[in-house]
Amino acid sequence: MDNSFNRASKTLEFNKVLDELKKLASASITNEYIEGVEISTDFHEVKERLNETNEALKLTLAKGEPQLFGIVNIKEIIKRVEIGGALSAEALLKVSDFLRVSRGLKTYLKKDSNSGEEISLNYIDKLIEDLYTEKSLEDEINSKIISEEEIADDASRELLRIRRGIVAKKDSIKNKLNGILSSHADFLQDALVTLRDGRYVVPVKIENKSRVKGLVHDISGSGQTAYIEPMAVVDANNELKELYVKENIEIEKILRELSELVAKSAEEIKSNQSKLIELDFIFAKAKLAINYRANMPKLNNQGRINLVSAYHPFLDRKVAVPIDINLGIDFSSLIITGPNTGGKTVSLKTVGLLSLMTQYGLLIPAEESSEIAIFEKVFADIGDEQSIEQSLSTFSSHMVNIVYILKNVTKNSLVLFDELGAGTDPTEGAALARAIMEFMLEKNIRCISTTHYNQLKIYALTTKGVANASMEFDVDSLSPTYRLLIGIPGKSNAFEISRRLGLPDEIIDKSKKLLSSENVEFESVLESIDKDRTKIREYKEELERERTKLEKENKRLESKIKNLEDQREKILERSREEAKRLLLNAKENVDIILSEINEVRDNISSENSKRIQEAQDLLRESLKNSRNNSEIEIKKAANPIREIKVGDKVRTSLGNIATVVELPDNKGNVLVQSGIMKMKMPKESLTRIDVQEDTTKHNTRKILKNKATNINSEIDIRGRNFEDARDIVDKYLDDAYLSGLKSVRIIHGKGTGVLRQKLREHFRNIKTVKSFKDAEYNEGGDGVTVVTLK
Repeated sequence: MDNSFNRASKTLEFNKVLDELKKLASASITNEYIEGVEISTDFHEVKERLNETNEALKLTLAKGEPQLFGIVNIKEIIKRVEIGGALSAEALLKVSDFLRVSRGLKTYLKKDSNSGEEISLNYIDKLIEDLYTEKSLEDEINSKIISEEEIADDASRELLRIRRGIVAKKDSIKNKLNGILSSHADFLQDALVTLRDGRYVVPVKIENKSRVKGLVHDISGSGQTAYIEPMAVVDANNELKELYVKENIEIEKILRELSELVAKSAEEIKSNQSKLIELDFIFAKAKLAINYRANMPKLNNQGRINLVSAYHPFLDRKVAVPIDINLGIDFSSLIITGPNTGGKTVSLKTVGLLSLMTQYGLLIPAEESSEIAIFEKVFADIGDEQSIEQSLSTFSSHMVNIVYILKNVTKNSLVLFDELGAGTDPTEGAALARAIMEFMLEKNIRCISTTHYNQLKIYALTTKGVANASMEFDVDSLSPTYRLLIGIPGKSNAFEISRRLGLPDEIIDKSKKLLSSENVEFESVLESIDKDRTKIREYKEELERERTKLEKENKRLESKIKNLEDQREKILERSREEAKRLLLNAKENVDIILSEINEVRDNISSENSKRIQEAQDLLRESLKNSRNNSEIEIKKAANPIREIKVGDKVRTSLGNIATVVELPDNKGNVLVQSGIMKMKMPKESLTRIDVQEDTTKHNTRKILKNKATNINSEIDIRGRNFEDARDIVDKYLDDAYLSGLKSVRIIHGKGTGVLRQKLREHFRNIKTVKSFKDAEYNEGGDGVTVVTLK
């Protein structure tokens, strides 16, 4: 890392941010990684770092935090198995946990988002997908190792057999000793069986030790008790000890076998370590972003800074005032003035710290619209007297820092000066400060400085590329507002503050007389600017309130219009549904009428029968049109009616004849009645009719005559389904009946026989059909039905 970043990091307290980051990491090994990550000066690298942090933030907010506990320095463990060593139970459990973390991350990535939002990933998903997982190895370790100090009984058949032997041998020893306790109760200190050096013994009074045959293993501290292993259990204790030795040998064998399984995947497991540490680091950055309520800024490499509603991360959001500050857009140098404790230094530190955070790869506590440049170097000379935690510094220490900055600064640097030129004679200090600022301006270096000197305020007002800024101060309450105002120099409030604190007017007036005329004039100008700024801000706030009010009213009207449109659409939909319902009712009524006509047709004259058939054809044609037009469309008539009166007969654009019931309303809609249905129709959609019935009858007879003349004695309906065929056959049989044909042939083909069967069932319900049968074998057989008409 460049030395300027090291020095700036200490001055701007970036190390505190890293300390917060370390606390959020899940693994201690990640802390070493955090310390090793350097502040980057590469635009693309910084952008990638921010993108990965932003991806982790979105995942954390949508799916919760991933479980990252179990990340350890696995390389040290794997190194042992690579050289043929066996791992301890503790080390094997760490391998299992390490693999579980990797597998858990893959599951986490597939987990559904709580918000249902699809998250676009370009980096983290690749990192996770590259992780090696081996659940069978996890299960093998976990099934055989219960804890760091306990191996499962069924880890192997031999271990289970040995442990059952140990339990049996213990029970045998205890039974024998319990017998001795009963028979030698008078000689014993306590009626208890205890252990010494892994062997079961009984406590005997020291004076009776010769009365109990056995081996003395220990004497109590008081010398009153001898712990004796009775001869009756010596062999059993020896056998128990042998079983314990066998148990340890079997456990070592199990651990060796598990270690060999780990060795087979050593390289793959080892490769996960760097990826898991990096993922832990990235998700720690995301958690820090949540704590700071941070966002991802836009990046540039043109030296532009534009922070919107930015906070210093260590300040309490409940009381802190956000700042808006820009640099490198209209000016390259910014001079901030204002009272002590007014927030100048905090503003300076906020810009510097947020720049370092960005280049490290952290999101910043500012609005998403904020923009930050990638700088080659960052320098900060911040007066310790303005530091939140440190004490007063000297002019000499200031100058040492400034000399270092001037020697090492480059064009693509960010320089922060706090109280430039302070700590010495004001006249000389102001001159030095102006010379340093001119040096920065000539080299087009991005520079922010805080000051109390009027000379620098005037310099900023009169020099292109330099801008003033001030920290707002409320004279009435004698307190800073901590709002940064770009473009306005800060006015000295010493006289006003002193007056409100009780300093006599005569002293204040005398002080004013001692000021130079230029200073008095300058302060007056600043006072006038301050008043104008206050008015402008009040006007702006009033305009903002009006804009907000208008936006609310606009939204209310838009909502009302939408509701009206929705209601209109609902009314139209109900009208369409009603029209469809009426058409369906009409169709049902017509079907009933046609059925009744068919029943009486045989009993009426031929002429009337033909007229009835004409009516049937017209009804069928009307129904066909109604089925083909599910939507009612009102069109303008070709020759619309001009004059209209109640009682006139008209034809609507829907094709039906109606009677005028009411004259047109103010919208030009006429109420007409067709049958039992009344409706309003536009006047332009109506046509006057005079004599229609005779013409219709004449035309109908003419059409029917032509049909009868051209009727064929057979019809071919092969390849059609029953629904289509039925309508065609019905029309054909009606035409054949009217033309006087006595017998017709229906060619339906053989196929599966379904069409033939359904048609014949249908023929039984047709009144004009007398009988039907298969055609002769040489004339089509059962692929043709011969229908005889009445």
